[in-house]
Amino acid sequence: MKTPPVASELNLCLCHSCGLACDITHDPHECERCGAPLHRRKINSLTRTWAYLLASLIFYVPANLLPVMNTTMLGSGSDSTIMAGVLDFWQHGAWDIALIIFIASIAVPGIKFVALTMLLVTVQRGSPWARKERSRLYRFVELIGYWSMLDVIVVALVAALVKFQALGDIEPRLGILFFGLVVVFTMLSAMSFDPRLIWDKERDKGPDQKRNNPPNEEVMDEVASH
Repeated sequence: MKTPPVASELNLCLCHSCGLACDITHDPHECERCGAPLHRRKINSLTRTWAYLLASLIFYVPANLLPVMNTTMLGSGSDSTIMAGVLDFWQHGAWDIALIIFIASIAVPGIKFVALTMLLVTVQRGSPWARKERSRLYRFVELIGYWSMLDVIVVALVAALVKFQALGDIEPRLGILFFGLVVVFTMLSAMSFDPRLIWDKERDKGPDQKRNNPPNEEVMDEVASH
């Protein structure tokens, strides 16, 4: 079966800002509609993704070891780390807030670390394993990235409630800064990864291999977005 041409073979490139299919040979290399610079792929995708991911891993350690807030109630104050805050909320019956903080602060970053590392390693090795599932995994990482700041928002709401009740005071500590950096760098890492790299080796298959593995609709969408 004849392989359909990809966008690069037709000198076409999608604008990453507005999605318009533009002629890449047009000079200057700017989108005709919005004026954004055009590039076929995300520049230095793997290098930048690794750099942001490693930076977020480094910041993740102090984010969990250092206190994120100091709560003073009726003259008695104490510092709380993320995990200590989860346990405190759970013990005081606020299991819903404890669950939100645990998912946003512990589970989500952990999932993103594991998922991005697996995507990077498999792409660098040129692995043909589960391309469709890896593409879905990347979309899942992008989706949960939007909820990464939920923990910071919860801390802000708790601080507002404590001050509103006039029974105590609450102040942020250094740990919340490191956690904010973890959120920012994991988001940058996910944004820097180019999922089209997952499908690059697919076009190198011979006709005999492709006969036993016909391209499905999702594969064609990924190839067409090159």
